[in-house]
Amino acid sequence: MLRLRGFAKRNAGPGLGIACLIAATLIFAFQDAVTKHLSSHYPVPFIVMLRYWAFALFAMTIARRQAGGLSGALRCQRPILQSLRGVLLVAEIACMAMAFRFLGLAETQAVFSIYPLLIMAMAIPILGERVGWRRALATGVGFIGLLVILRPGLEAFDPAALFAVSAALLYALYNVLTRLVSGTDSAATTILFTAVVGALISSLSGPWFWAEMPAADWGWTALLALFGITAHVLLIKALEFTPASVLQPFNYLLLVWSVGVGYLVFGDIPDFWTVLGGALIVGSGLYVLYRDRVVKQSRVT
Repeated sequence: MLRLRGFAKRNAGPGLGIACLIAATLIFAFQDAVTKHLSSHYPVPFIVMLRYWAFALFAMTIARRQAGGLSGALRCQRPILQSLRGVLLVAEIACMAMAFRFLGLAETQAVFSIYPLLIMAMAIPILGERVGWRRALATGVGFIGLLVILRPGLEAFDPAALFAVSAALLYALYNVLTRLVSGTDSAATTILFTAVVGALISSLSGPWFWAEMPAADWGWTALLALFGITAHVLLIKALEFTPASVLQPFNYLLLVWSVGVGYLVFGDIPDFWTVLGGALIVGSGLYVLYRDRVVKQSRVT
């Protein structure tokens, strides 16, 4: 088995990693649908806590299989940053659950799609990265797309959309801090800290919102955990087979899946402004990725 696995990894082209990522984004869309169902009927802190308990078990299982085991994975060079990442992700998941509670899947994901542009903007002061005028202009277009969706100051503005904006900001900062710790700590350590810190933080508030659930909703909760674990395994495998720079554009498929799943499950149809704003955000993000690749290639040559 080990030889077969090694042979598969050596001979796997980028297509296998892309397939894993596409499958992960599809599963995430269904996970969002389950989150919307549960968060519409139960307190968000309670749902987040249950989700993190499953995530922590998964992360500890992964860590035990790594060199050094669980105790080795807990040793890290930057515990404060690792802990801060964990807190940020808990807050991001809670904000997304609140957004799903009041908004459609497509509308929430269209707003959330701004996070890659926010990562680039935050990387300038935090990581000291430089951005040319083309990428800066594309980022501006992306923010125009966000305003098109939100329409602040108009009657169509829904304050609940600010939950999705907050989630995008938190997730962007979480990703920037992930870049900072990736140079000193292993992936197993990073995943374990994210899960354990998140489980501890969510357990501080979750029990106060404990709610009785029928067997059917406990089944949906178990399915939520299964979706999350399966999608994260696929993401890990995708990154094993294919560079992150190649995979990044396919992350936007989550918005496409969210439109389809939102329509099939909840009958939601995004309005014209959501589609237009989402197209501006996605187009800007793809152009930034293209320019980033061009700049890196020019530096190499």
